[in-house]
Amino acid sequence: AALQALKRKKRYEKQLSQIDGTLSTIEFQREALENSHTNTEVLKNMGYAAQAMKKVHANMDLNKIDDLMQDITEQQDVAQEISDAISNRAAFGEEFDEDELMAELEELEQEELNKGMRDVRLPSVPSTSLPSHPVDGYCYLSSCAASTRKRAEDEDEMKKLAAWAS
Repeated sequence: AALQALKRKKRYEKQLSQIDGTLSTIEFQREALENSHTNTEVLKNMGYAAQAMKKVHANMDLNKIDDLMQDITEQQDVAQEISDAISNRAAFGEEFDEDELMAELEELEQEELNKGMRDVRLPSVPSTSLPSHPVDGYCYLSSCAASTRKRAEDEDEMKKLAAWAS
């Protein structure tokens, strides 16, 4: 009886394996059919869309579209010019040359600068000359061997500067 039960078990396992394979095959076929149906519907809808686009574009001409777009651009330009004309303040004879205004501004700034320079007071130049040799190890000039001619030039420049400032 145990041997018979074992044989039955083996037979049932074989049948179960066959049924499982059959179910897998059926499931695969079902998925393939679903994909085919989806693809068919997508293709059919794409055909409808293509036909609808043909109908829509049948009355359209690329040259007409270009002309229309040019007309729109021209009208936008006209509208912008009108808007600019309306928004600009009416000068009524108050138009000024920008270069003349800039030149006048520069003149006023230069006058203000000159006025400020006239008010500058420089210290008076000492009337005594500086010693030409070091005193207490310090040299008054930038170089102890500086010539008197250099000092005379410096004094002349200081006098010119003082005369210009006053």
